[in-house]
Amino acid sequence: MLATTDAFSGFSVDDQAAALAFYRDTLGVDVEETPMGLRLRLPGTTVFVYEKPDHRPATFTVLNLEVPDIDAAVAALAAARVELQRYPGMPQDEAGILRGRAAGMGPDIAWFTDPAGNVLSVLHG
Repeated sequence: MLATTDAFSGFSVDDQAAALAFYRDTLGVDVEETPMGLRLRLPGTTVFVYEKPDHRPATFTVLNLEVPDIDAAVAALAAARVELQRYPGMPQDEAGILRGRAAGMGPDIAWFTDPAGNVLSVLHG
């Protein structure tokens, strides 16, 4: 078996400078710039974001950010001019939050995209 000292996931973007500004300045994530890309240092994990010339946004959620107060998180995203995604057939409220707990569908969650079009979420587990 492979001996490891750490593990982390990663995903691509089409513009590393735009990703840096979004993750660091808009979301307030601790970001380390490396020669190969960006390390997003999040509680309990690290995520690697790298520029890829032929980047295609993921069609699924690549990063879930668990928050203690989803209403406050969604309000902060709106104040930062981050547009929440709305999906047909999903009973999202006016703020864009799927109240999953009340609907028996899992956690309360809201989705948005980064500048490269990758889908992210904030959720209250």
